[in-house]
Amino acid sequence: MRLLMKFGGTSVGEADCIRRVADIVEPHHRAGDEVALVVSACSGITDQIIAIADEVVKSMEQPPIGAFLAAMRTRHTRLLGEVAPDYADEVTAVIDDRLTRLQNILTAVHTLKELTPRSRDYIISFGERLSAPIVAAALRQRGIPSVALDGAEAGIVTTANHGDARALPSSETGIRNRVVPLLAGSVPVIMGFMGATEQGVVTTLGRSGSDYSAAVIGAGIGADEIWIWTDVDGVMTSDPRIIRDARVLGDISYLEVMELSYFGAKVLHPRSIEPAMQKDIPIRVRNTFRPDYPGTIVLRDEHREKRVVKAIALIEKVALVNVNGAQMIGRPGVAKTIFSALAEREVNVMMISQGSSEANISLIVDESHLEAAIAALTPIAKQGVVREVTYDRDVAALAVVGAGMAGTPGTGGRIFSALGRAQINTMMISQGSSEVNVSFVVKGGDGKRALQVLHDEFRLSENSDD
Repeated sequence: MRLLMKFGGTSVGEADCIRRVADIVEPHHRAGDEVALVVSACSGITDQIIAIADEVVKSMEQPPIGAFLAAMRTRHTRLLGEVAPDYADEVTAVIDDRLTRLQNILTAVHTLKELTPRSRDYIISFGERLSAPIVAAALRQRGIPSVALDGAEAGIVTTANHGDARALPSSETGIRNRVVPLLAGSVPVIMGFMGATEQGVVTTLGRSGSDYSAAVIGAGIGADEIWIWTDVDGVMTSDPRIIRDARVLGDISYLEVMELSYFGAKVLHPRSIEPAMQKDIPIRVRNTFRPDYPGTIVLRDEHREKRVVKAIALIEKVALVNVNGAQMIGRPGVAKTIFSALAEREVNVMMISQGSSEANISLIVDESHLEAAIAALTPIAKQGVVREVTYDRDVAALAVVGAGMAGTPGTGGRIFSALGRAQINTMMISQGSSEVNVSFVVKGGDGKRALQVLHDEFRLSENSDD
């Protein structure tokens, strides 16, 4: 069996965690399975690197680069000494070399008072550059041959969109040529979150970049399965921090999990699904701290139950933007004008709803994008294309997801009847043609209550209603 296993920051953040990674990998290697790993930076490290990068570019005085690097060295060499004492000297030399490179670029940023997207990507890639050699050494300590590769060395070729790069189709060939030959006798440990352009310039892959790396590598090596090891038991029916009786789903379809993750479920990012879906590779989400628990498997075809709804997601910290005006009715190009203006300001639109009269378009955006959205749309109103642009910060968005909703009458009625009985008003509704997702907006203070009401309505805490 050929497996791609990805371990997140909490899974490699402490010595006991790294030993647990080795415990998981070792029996598969001994059994003859071909295994490749993708690892994140140790928990909290990337945030610390981002913070020091932001500090050095702004500081007029000497920033604490030395103290920061010393703390980095202490944490990583301590981990190394605990999990791979036989390789401490060898890997410490690697860590020191990489910290020297990091020091040089941070010093240059401070001197020039300029942090370009290219420099920022290079800087924030160092978390994985420090963790991967330690994990590889921990495997060698167990007698498992292992080598650490950065994303470019593994064959990931990306666009030049720094901070949010995408893997190019040529990555598949590069991965097949560079990683597959290593699988016969060793376990390659690949640094997640990064790749490089065709010119060799380091790029990072954006939010959940290590998961995306895992999917790209898994597709490239032709993995039988991709296992995402994290600190939760799997994909759940809802957020367990809000819904106490939320349940782990045994299986879920690619489409369903993409909808859930887009609407706030944090186990997988939609981008992480696409490479696996293209190759029809199952993804398993499992808990590093409960390795015997089966977790959730993500497949092309979902297991059908009588229960039509599979899970419900909630997004808070969003804003509702309304674009109104009778002059919009029957006027070609209004929508193009609106969305082009938003795109120019890099505003991500999460939901859209348009009234049948064409006199209103409602949008949901991340609260952090609200000011940019208003700045983009205000000139359109001044030009007379629309009458007014209004907004409301006090809202929450919910998504009711389930492939069983497609072709099943009455689901929408159950959703909004349940909300009505709970006296929760719906401010906006959006449904795609796939019928896998019904999304709607309520007042911010009603968001968590609406989540509980619908979780109870569709009996999602129960294992099955067959």
